[in-house]
Amino acid sequence: MSNMELVKKIAGAWKELPASQKQVYEEARKTDWQRYEEQLAAYKAQLSPAQAVALKEERRRRLAKRRSFRAKRELTVLGKPKRPRSGFNIFVSENFQESEGISPVAKLKQLFDTWRKLSNSQKQPYLQLAEDDKVRYENEMKSWEAKMAELGREDLIRSRTQMLKKKTAKTAKKVETPKASSREKKAKSKLKKSEE
Repeated sequence: MSNMELVKKIAGAWKELPASQKQVYEEARKTDWQRYEEQLAAYKAQLSPAQAVALKEERRRRLAKRRSFRAKRELTVLGKPKRPRSGFNIFVSENFQESEGISPVAKLKQLFDTWRKLSNSQKQPYLQLAEDDKVRYENEMKSWEAKMAELGREDLIRSRTQMLKKKTAKTAKKVETPKASSREKKAKSKLKKSEE
């Protein structure tokens, strides 16, 4: 019998149990709960202030992780499109099965080394597929956000300012000119001194 079947059988038996017999179990639960609360209070009383703060921080972290997991699951249920893949991700997915290595980690290391050794012309098909995937993602996101707006879930829609910030950050990186290295600066200063 699987765990699921066992739980269903026990739940059915609990429903059929008369209230008088359930009372025994309810009282046992109450006494266990009281004992737990007393032990917890004693444990918290013996903690130092630093340990109490660390315990609260750990609890806060666990709750934040749980909220994050629930939010991601909700987005999956609502059909949010998957993020676009990078050229490297596409390369790995196409070559993972054929790659040499005992473990998946060894295979990834080997594929990473292979990717680094590829020339730009060899990487180009994967980078082009990544660009196509990015276009696909943007189109699917626009239609998904329109659907969310219809459902009244504006809280899930990316704000226009977020999208503009991303675009301006990308263009700023492209426009940014590389700064002269310290060697170049020293060479220029030596050249100026020698001219004087």
